[in-house]
Amino acid sequence: MSKDARLFPALLRYWRARRGLSQLDLALAADVSARHVSFLETGRTHPSHDMVLRLGATLDVPLRDQNALLRAAGHAPAFPEPQVGELPGPIAQAIERMLAQQEPFPMTVLDRTYGVVKANVAATRTLLQFVKDPAVMTAPPNVFAFLFDPALARPYVHDWERVAHAMVARLHREVLARPEDGELSALLESLFRYPGVPGGWRQPDFSAPNEPTLELRFRKPGLDLGFLTTMTVFSAPQNVTLEELRIESYFPLDQPTARACSRLSVTTGGS
Repeated sequence: MSKDARLFPALLRYWRARRGLSQLDLALAADVSARHVSFLETGRTHPSHDMVLRLGATLDVPLRDQNALLRAAGHAPAFPEPQVGELPGPIAQAIERMLAQQEPFPMTVLDRTYGVVKANVAATRTLLQFVKDPAVMTAPPNVFAFLFDPALARPYVHDWERVAHAMVARLHREVLARPEDGELSALLESLFRYPGVPGGWRQPDFSAPNEPTLELRFRKPGLDLGFLTTMTVFSAPQNVTLEELRIESYFPLDQPTARACSRLSVTTGGS
């Protein structure tokens, strides 16, 4: 058996083990025979395109990895992987409307490694008020770098250690859920190169609450803004890029923040 011929069986065994299923469990869930699953995992049987998709859906494999399973089995990918700027028109328009509707409060669209691929005007004019050295900003900006780098927003984040610990715990969970994603692992490792990040945070802390929201407060002389942030994802998008996008919305925690955001939208020429 060639190296390529062994790839699909190895990936199938990997995902089955990740989900904690026996061959019989998988066979029952996918409505195929246990003998067939065994033959697929040993390479004695070559899977059809539809069988790969059935097993991938049963194992709740992310779309990017279902494409990898298909390629490993010698089939064409089933799910498009467009650039963000190449998303279908109605979807792109919906995202633009969401960004506009959130004004005068920030909203950003993030990729799977928390790079900012789109942002509304409020995100640019408001959040950049809290950047110590704009020359350090990368393109595209990264949310974790923004909050962890002392040259960016970190000096202005109130109760930074609480915020940072919650974010590290979130990223740990994502890395453990997708250990094959080297970029996510590299992002997590990069956080410990910033000064003052406790080394003890390298170990996942499952006692840390996995809250669906995060409270952020930025402070500097003359400006104090508090936000509740939420993450929105697309459900069953059948598109790799769309499945991985996150929309982060910032809602004011108090009336002074709401008024300040409205004021910034006027004084900085925002819409």
